[in-house]
Amino acid sequence: MRPDRLNPLFIETASLKGVGPGLARPLEKLSLTRVRDLAYHLPDRFVQRRAVSDLDEASVGENIVVALTPVEYRSSAGRGPFRVLASDGPGNICAVTYFGRNTGWAKKTLPLGEKKWVAGRLDQFGQMLQIVHPDHVSEASGALLGALCEPVYALSEGLTQGRVAALVEQAIGHAPALPEWIEPGLFDKMQWPAWRDALELAHKGEHVSARDRLAYDELLANSLALMLVRNANRAKTGTPLRGDGSLRAKLNLPFGLTGAQKRTIAEIEADLQQAAPMLRLLQGDVGSGKTVVALEAMLVAVEAGTQAALLAPTEILARQHFETLSKMLSGTGVNIALLTGRDKGRARESILMGLVDGSIQICVGTHAIFQDTVSYKNLALVVIDEQHRFGVGQRLMLTQKGRRTPHCLAMTATPIPRTLTLAQYGEMDVSRLDEMPPGRQPIDTRVVAVERMDDVVSALSRHLETGQQAYWVCPMVRELETEDIAAAEARFAELELRFGDTVVLVHGQLRPEVKDAAMERFARGDAKLLVATTVIEVGVDVPNATLMVIEQAERFGLAQLHQLRGRVGRGDGKSTCLLLRGSELSETARKRLALMRETQDGFRIAEEDLELRGGGELLGTRQSGDTPFRVASLEQIQRLLPLAHDDARLLIERDGGLTRERGEAARLLLYLFERDWGVQLLRGG
Repeated sequence: MRPDRLNPLFIETASLKGVGPGLARPLEKLSLTRVRDLAYHLPDRFVQRRAVSDLDEASVGENIVVALTPVEYRSSAGRGPFRVLASDGPGNICAVTYFGRNTGWAKKTLPLGEKKWVAGRLDQFGQMLQIVHPDHVSEASGALLGALCEPVYALSEGLTQGRVAALVEQAIGHAPALPEWIEPGLFDKMQWPAWRDALELAHKGEHVSARDRLAYDELLANSLALMLVRNANRAKTGTPLRGDGSLRAKLNLPFGLTGAQKRTIAEIEADLQQAAPMLRLLQGDVGSGKTVVALEAMLVAVEAGTQAALLAPTEILARQHFETLSKMLSGTGVNIALLTGRDKGRARESILMGLVDGSIQICVGTHAIFQDTVSYKNLALVVIDEQHRFGVGQRLMLTQKGRRTPHCLAMTATPIPRTLTLAQYGEMDVSRLDEMPPGRQPIDTRVVAVERMDDVVSALSRHLETGQQAYWVCPMVRELETEDIAAAEARFAELELRFGDTVVLVHGQLRPEVKDAAMERFARGDAKLLVATTVIEVGVDVPNATLMVIEQAERFGLAQLHQLRGRVGRGDGKSTCLLLRGSELSETARKRLALMRETQDGFRIAEEDLELRGGGELLGTRQSGDTPFRVASLEQIQRLLPLAHDDARLLIERDGGLTRERGEAARLLLYLFERDWGVQLLRGG
């Protein structure tokens, strides 16, 4: 149960003054559904303004507050701007300019002859000074002089900066004073403000210490929760598993094991032999052979007379795993089954009976394999694929199906920098597959200017004529009026005109059955070209697809580009990845695309991607699952996480865990950042 003193922070934002249904929707788009969310909706930046008595004091390009008196209205023909010519005290003229605004609204805001205080950026148009779309217009100076340092928040349609700032102020008013959870020596050394003071300061200006303190709180909550999970797991009793190798010797493997695979399998075998349940993360680059390692682990469980289950995030990926594992298991006599939400009637009942009586030794499926209606005779090992799709709370839920706590092997094809591995998977032991199986073809990666689009489409046509398949990835689902970003729907329409019904479209806003049908058409080879967003970055295995086109590649994170590129090169044929770039690239974007040409080492890409983004610049679209944090930036994670990790360890090992005074405060912290699954593991928590 959440402590009562935190309840004011978890009431819905709809209860705040001025929030009705019309405002609730845009707030929900930003995930600002509770008072706590608003309090932690920190400004992206601050506008610094200077109050000037007349325009002669100001410089072009400067944000100012100045008193102006409108003297003339000027309308432009057609869709041109509407200008209000206004004079400062000494008589300097400035145009207050509006585009697309209702003329009557502008005249009402700035009536002729009435002095107004105007805040905005001073620019120059020809020989005339102008302020385009002023930030504020007020009758009194006091209102704007209080806005000389103004926060700028992330918005969604229907919200304004002023409205969000007012709601944030209400939210902070609900925040109670809380006891200190940071280790006293560290708190004094860092000279951070108290928690509630830090919240207020972070919204008022560039208070680095306040922002750092709030980021540290989030990192400490995460580190502490993961340590509690790790300790609780070690205290549990699992089933020691020792296989005799009889089934593994019969495996029908397509190639020999790499040194990294052999090393990782040995680590997993050693874990499985222990009474404490294994909790291990297997990181492996695209095509590094994680599936084979997982199968070896599952066969240890089967050889020991127990069952294993493999969880995949999507039905398509589950079916893909089932087919791959079935081929490798042919001749072993192991009974493997597939269970998804689509299975109904007698077929489903047969699978459920096989799991209960133990005749099904390995079960592959989606989350359906852990529903309440699914029981196992003796489930001893759970393998979770694409681990980043599942949170820690879900991991804990998935290990409740055995008589004793099952061993857990989590896998991810997304190479994670070592710093972020500690942040996201601090409760797990980690293995890395850093070798590629023999025969894996390198992917020819090229950077092509968008001006050569016609050449790219012609090359695509020649490629499809050979009977091979291709992907075309766009950063957006549909076009936005405000941004020039390539959209999958528009590109699909153009390519469909040229290539007909051999083109299919997949993106996250399609109904699941529509998306699955399109993917299955492509997987069967009925469709030759798949146009998509990043929904295909994991879990699509079509060996005949040997060309990947990524449009506006500079808008993607390096890790995303690497994952997308990994969709090709999965068969025997040579594969190519074309990175279509825009006409204007920053120096950082050039470095990123050059790195993609230079290497296919996902771990190197992950580390360099973090370095490139570490200064605070999020390159391209924010990567899904970048970090599990909302407050802490990448730079703060790198700088503050080691401190938070040590602080959490001190709390558990020296300061009595969550039982003493600081521990009680830390318990509040866990609930504040919704890491309370760490609390639930404690007796009486």
